[in-house]
Amino acid sequence: MRHLLLACAATLALSLPAKAENVTVAVTAIVEHPALDAVRDGVKETLEAAGYKDGENLKFLYESAQGNPATAAQIARQFVGEDPTVIVPISTPSAQAVVSATKDIPVVFTAVSDPLGAQLVTDMDKPGGNVTGLSDMSPVAEHLALIKEILPEAKTIGYLYNSGEANSVSLLAVLKAEAEKAGLTVVESAATKSAEVQGAARALVGRADAIYIPTDNTIISALEGAVAVAEEAKLPLFTADTDSVSRGAIAALGFNYKDVGKQTGDIVVRILKGEQPGDIAVKVAAGTDLVVNKGAATKMGVTLPEAVVGRATRVID
Repeated sequence: MRHLLLACAATLALSLPAKAENVTVAVTAIVEHPALDAVRDGVKETLEAAGYKDGENLKFLYESAQGNPATAAQIARQFVGEDPTVIVPISTPSAQAVVSATKDIPVVFTAVSDPLGAQLVTDMDKPGGNVTGLSDMSPVAEHLALIKEILPEAKTIGYLYNSGEANSVSLLAVLKAEAEKAGLTVVESAATKSAEVQGAARALVGRADAIYIPTDNTIISALEGAVAVAEEAKLPLFTADTDSVSRGAIAALGFNYKDVGKQTGDIVVRILKGEQPGDIAVKVAAGTDLVVNKGAATKMGVTLPEAVVGRATRVID
């Protein structure tokens, strides 16, 4: 009987999920804005769903660089000194800072458009070393198709970006190639800090038929300045960031960044359970949402086609 009880106990123990060990996950972003905040929250939700609960068996750290690359580097060094189990940098500048700061601690970057161009990894399928992550490379061809569907007469696209942000520079090259195929011309206007965004937007008035903003953290953090210019000049403004539509953009075709965070969290959990980051392929985030803002369109002198409104994931009045 004793042997039977021991055998039953052993079987029960094997059937129960293993209790998650105590871990520290350190998260940092270049700036705080809705999309990056949603990524952070998605990571945390996935960790909790996997049994890692903040304040119990998880120490969840978060720091924002407030848009300053030097601060991002300082946060990276601080986190490395604290020796967390995994570091999760959100955005290209934060990822570059963290990857430069450690070759030992597992790093799972996220919301990075071009991991190869940013020199975070040399191979997407077999990254090797201590780094892997998730790319949010924008579907630029689809963005241009959407702009042309809403503005059939558009010939020139104004690209508003931070020339110092690697992902935005990479996207500019993609945009130019795709624009040529679509019979469009691209004009650029750069802002290297949030205080310059409104002026950079104003520089596109009279030079472009529409403004297109990529997933650029500097520009999106000061989006309201660009929106004010677009409304005043009746210059339609589009973004690659769906969270920006509620802040005044006409439309965006992009990712649900809470889902991006959850997909990132899945990779973090794999590492917490014993996989090596270098053995995990860098993934491109799945899923796109179409969000439109009727009120913003009216303010910028645009009537949204019913076909666009009809297939939108979310419509803001």
